[in-house]
Amino acid sequence: MLSKVERNALVGWESHWTTGQTALQRFNIAFLRDTNKINELKIALNNRFRALQDLLKEEETTMEDNWNGTKEVLTSTCQEVLCLNKHHHKEWISIKTLDKIKERKNKKTAINNNRTRVEEVQAQAEYIEANKQVKRSIRADKKKYVEELATTAEKAAREGNMK
Repeated sequence: MLSKVERNALVGWESHWTTGQTALQRFNIAFLRDTNKINELKIALNNRFRALQDLLKEEETTMEDNWNGTKEVLTSTCQEVLCLNKHHHKEWISIKTLDKIKERKNKKTAINNNRTRVEEVQAQAEYIEANKQVKRSIRADKKKYVEELATTAEKAAREGNMK
């Protein structure tokens, strides 16, 4: 009797978990609004592609090997610089707010990892403050976004470009 994985392999329905292939990955492209992140991504991609080109020149490789190397370089670099997009963030949330959210998450894990009660209370106080900052920042971002929408609508109404 064949196992489910073996049956699927015979039919050609290999699971991407067992074959080592990667599933579709989504990256947090909100970071691309930040010019520092864009420059960091460009530099990292440039360095990795140069190294890949040098490696491919030294060895006799097929077109498939070239494509697999290129794909691996691209996904690993994007994963390092942009991070995986685990949650769908609203487009109006700024980069600074996303950084504050990440910092708040780190403080939340610090609460759970503390050994003594005193450390836990201190970490809890830091988390509460970080949470207030995140909420304040999100409110400010949303207000700014709504104001920009309103000015755009007013401008379009003045010019007669209403859709």
